[in-house]
Amino acid sequence: FGRSPQDKLDFIKSLQYDEHKVMMIGDGLNDSGALKQSDLGIAITDDVNNFSPGSDAILDGKSFDKLPAFLRFAKDTVKIIHFSFLISLVYNIIGLSYAVTGRLSPLTAAILMPLSTVTIISFTSMATHLAAKKRKLS
Repeated sequence: FGRSPQDKLDFIKSLQYDEHKVMMIGDGLNDSGALKQSDLGIAITDDVNNFSPGSDAILDGKSFDKLPAFLRFAKDTVKIIHFSFLISLVYNIIGLSYAVTGRLSPLTAAILMPLSTVTIISFTSMATHLAAKKRKLS
């Protein structure tokens, strides 16, 4: 607070130089340089439609009290993505082992391929919805 845009930018650069991860929360265009430089820049605004700074996220000012829940939700979604990759990897290893040995017909492969996509999309959608509900964000 009470710092010039250049002071904020220099402070973030100094923290990053010391190998710190920096999250910047700003409320205006005078923070845009610091928001962009930070590892995670969150702009807080009362009118989300008329605000477009160089930040990673824009948070409605009315939802500021939910910021800790949003950050925990973001960590949850990273776990969901990792688990989705694991499901896909297992599916492809099993499918590849059948295909290489010649026990998988092209017709079966043509059916299973879109089925795997539907499975992954369904899993991520449901898991993300449940994670948001758990954090009381939905």
